[in-house]
Amino acid sequence: MRIDEVRGMNYEELKREEENSRQELFNLRFRWATRQLTNYRELNRVKKKIARIKTVMREIELSQG
Repeated sequence: MRIDEVRGMNYEELKREEENSRQELFNLRFRWATRQLTNYRELNRVKKKIARIKTVMREIELSQG
């Protein structure tokens, strides 16, 4: 997910997307621990996605305050 796609979402959509991404990260970590994950780059992709979402959420919070 690119940053311009993230910035196009409202706060509630971002919150929902963050929860989904955290669940996806949990599943990837579980698969990695059981040696079922073949593409390890997926972990970094999801971590960066979460970071982008949190950054935009913080920008929204600061602009409203």
